[in-house]
Amino acid sequence: MDTVISLLVLSTLLQLVAAEVASVTSLRAVVEITSGDSRIFSGESVRLKCSVPDVHRSDWKYLWFRGSDRLPQIEEHLVIWKSKVKHSGKYHCQGVRNTVVRNIHTLKSLPLEINVDGGWVILQVPPHPGLVGETLEVTCRLRVKAKLPEVILYKDGVEVMRQIGINPQIYLTNVTLEDQGMYSCRASWDADGRTHSAISVEASVQVAEVLSQPLLEIVADNNLFPVNFMKLICHLQYNARAPAPPIHFYFYKNKKQVATASSEKSVTVNRTPGQYSCKARVPELGISRESELRSFGQVTDLRPAAETTATRPSSHQSAATPTVSHPTGVSIQSSYQPQQSATSNFLSTVPSPNQTAAAMESDDTSGESGNTSGGSGDTSGGSGDMSGGSGDTSGE
Repeated sequence: MDTVISLLVLSTLLQLVAAEVASVTSLRAVVEITSGDSRIFSGESVRLKCSVPDVHRSDWKYLWFRGSDRLPQIEEHLVIWKSKVKHSGKYHCQGVRNTVVRNIHTLKSLPLEINVDGGWVILQVPPHPGLVGETLEVTCRLRVKAKLPEVILYKDGVEVMRQIGINPQIYLTNVTLEDQGMYSCRASWDADGRTHSAISVEASVQVAEVLSQPLLEIVADNNLFPVNFMKLICHLQYNARAPAPPIHFYFYKNKKQVATASSEKSVTVNRTPGQYSCKARVPELGISRESELRSFGQVTDLRPAAETTATRPSSHQSAATPTVSHPTGVSIQSSYQPQQSATSNFLSTVPSPNQTAAAMESDDTSGESGNTSGGSGDTSGGSGDMSGGSGDTSGE
């Protein structure tokens, strides 16, 4: 009887311990494209890879999802073979490994959006935001092999560039934040003695500043610091191509520097009233940004009464944390740990590929000149959607 009781107690304890074991780790899986593109024509293929940033190199298996639907694949790679429009969606993955107690899962990866277009023209844009001052390349790609005598680029529905010649690449030079928007292109080409024309669906082009305006945080918590001290923290977003040049931080009280410039984003100072600010500077790039003034304590205004209020420093403070950007290269958000690369954070947000009907303005190829058959679904025949199961995601 004692043996039975002991076994029951042991079994109960094991169940309690198992309940306390975390089933989800802090690791986040990462999904990326190893071949192909995030925007493809139906009938083309793309290969995805899932990885777990595990320094212990544990034996992981992988779960794949399209939207909320679980896919049957459990391998590291997922191949969308001879794709169909229905394969469009946001793909993400999750690592899983067995333990003695239970299965351990990673956090799901950030989504990677795949757009399968059934039309005749697609606009391929950079997967990550460009940086202010850079040149961005977009490609107006045609399903069939043909010379493109003319390509027109639109931004938010308005024509911004017209290119004559056979080059499908279009370059946006010295971009600014105003160049962000939804872009599409119209291609015209000659085939079978007729001129055809089609327009792509819109694709998002994003542009980020190399250095965002800093936001100063003042921490004067008696539970964290002695009564006579407080901490100044300079929050910002620093985006630079690898290798990123060093960034220097400066801190000021009443416009006078209170600490030696360093690469540290925070500094501890005496807790005294005043107008505080911080500045970030990248010497190698010749850029710097300064925060707005922030008051602490009872600040006495000693300036002459005759001074106009227009000369007073603005007390307006941004309440919003700087927007997070993930361009290719290095992206550092000083207020948090660096986030995983952004292939997946800045995926183009475009209309459903089922609406990618290339607006055909040429004659119908089935007789009268000018209009190529196609529409919003998969292109019939040719390199369009493949009948049967050949277009299904591998393993589905």
